[in-house]
Amino acid sequence: MNERYDVCIIGGGAAGMMAALGASENGGNVILIERNEKLGKKLYLTGKGRCNITNACDRDEFLSHIVSNSRSMYSSINRFSNRDVMDLFTRKGLDLKIERGGRVFPVSDKSSDVIRTLEKTLKEQGVRIMLNTRVLELILDRDQHICKGVKLFNGDNIYAGRTIVATGGLSYPSTGSTGDGYAFANDAGIEVTKRYPSLVPFNIKGDICKRLMGLSLKNCGIRVTLGNKVVYKDFGELLFTHFGVSGPLILTASSQIEPGMYRKGLKLHMDLKPALSRDELDKRILRDFELFCNKEFRNSLSKLLPSKMIPVIVSLSGIDPDKRVNEISRKERERLLSLIKDFELEILSTRGFDEAIITKGGIAMREIDPKTFASKKIEGLFFAGEVLDLDAHTGGYNLQIAWSSGYAAGSAV
Repeated sequence: MNERYDVCIIGGGAAGMMAALGASENGGNVILIERNEKLGKKLYLTGKGRCNITNACDRDEFLSHIVSNSRSMYSSINRFSNRDVMDLFTRKGLDLKIERGGRVFPVSDKSSDVIRTLEKTLKEQGVRIMLNTRVLELILDRDQHICKGVKLFNGDNIYAGRTIVATGGLSYPSTGSTGDGYAFANDAGIEVTKRYPSLVPFNIKGDICKRLMGLSLKNCGIRVTLGNKVVYKDFGELLFTHFGVSGPLILTASSQIEPGMYRKGLKLHMDLKPALSRDELDKRILRDFELFCNKEFRNSLSKLLPSKMIPVIVSLSGIDPDKRVNEISRKERERLLSLIKDFELEILSTRGFDEAIITKGGIAMREIDPKTFASKKIEGLFFAGEVLDLDAHTGGYNLQIAWSSGYAAGSAV
């Protein structure tokens, strides 16, 4: 079977659905092909199932949160901004709210409502949606350097004047993100950069994190260092797990780190009391020691640290846990002070793509026109979303990249 359309879009995630909306706004004959049984399968998982749609910050701040190739997003963010995305969903009947850090969510806290809104709009605009269908390859005229559509695994051909690849990256492969878009790009002679997990937890050397498993620190300062160089520094929330550390602070830190760094001695330094200077913390410890002067050291930190952390700090301090507080020397107290202000762990690696929110790397942006997201080498071929070498911090920024690049590609065709 051979079918013809103005536009064929591969991938029914955030970028693919927005590309379909952009392409069908002016009456284009559009088909959206999705390998899963439903649209937006990865969107269901975003924001822990609540769908962090975008971030409500201003444009300059937004662009500062894009880690890779931020300049490539200037045009598309200007054309279809975070405010435009919010307006679109509001017009379509989805009520939104803004939470801490400018994060935008549906009032219902249900990602399914976001997907339902998009799917309804696609149908209203006449987009044909083909589910449970996988694309085998692009139909390329290699002599003319033109993409003419796609060949499906069942042998059918879908011909189109424009084809948009929005297949996602490698993160959460259970949702269908298995790297098909990279294979299509390679076959078309388009450069794909090295890919690795990002916005992902860290594996930590030793058993300290396992001993602290389940402990969440709401207000923690961290530095990630490579030798004398500070790779990342911030303040926020983290979580100890059986393998290492996770949480918003750690996920954002991972976006600044490249794989080769792990083999060179990457360290995580935690300030467990970032609101206190070293001198202020020393005075605080002295007050607690005075209060618990006749108690054993192991029973003197209950006002200073979470209960789960006390045995670990006591052990690492080198101070006899049964020693009376009034017998602790100044040198021992300074050791405790240093441990609290600089709790150091060695980072071994990140977790894998199964746990990564996004993929870092992808189709090289030098191969792409940043205004339209068209391939510079192959006429009629466009890319959008996570398949590109574009990534950002947590907080709705990556979904906005998908919305903006998808809309740019869709409206350009």
